[in-house]
Amino acid sequence: MPRRDDHERLLRAVEQLAGVLAEAGMPRMAARVFSYALAEDSDHYTAAELAEALRVSPAAISGAVRYLVGNRLLFKEREPGSRTDQYRVHDDDVWSAITLARVEMLQTWEDAVDEAAHLIGTEHRGGRRLLETKEFVQFSRQETLAMIDRWKQRRVAL
Repeated sequence: MPRRDDHERLLRAVEQLAGVLAEAGMPRMAARVFSYALAEDSDHYTAAELAEALRVSPAAISGAVRYLVGNRLLFKEREPGSRTDQYRVHDDDVWSAITLARVEMLQTWEDAVDEAAHLIGTEHRGGRRLLETKEFVQFSRQETLAMIDRWKQRRVAL
């Protein structure tokens, strides 16, 4: 555990970032846990460690990590022979991993909107809007993949 004043500065930074994430729509406790995992030096955390570090109950951590794992912002692992789950951010390139998980979601949306457009038919206004939505989602997915490629090139230069 870092020195007390280091930990207090870490917690202030975590709360500041968590506030921004919460304003953007992330549940408050999930935002705090995610901010802590990004900012703190360890590579993995148990729920008990997160609760102690953030000074909250283990029950509060439970819902937060469930949200974060479900949204692929944290990954859950278990060491062989252990009965304790550990949580971590993607070690190598956290934002590429998070963004690529969103690309899978965009593909699912694209497929669903395309199917809905064809069920309704493009002779209807709603069907045309759905078809345009599909095109936008497809464009977003393709641009996101291209952006990740550009990011990886830039990251090498860092």
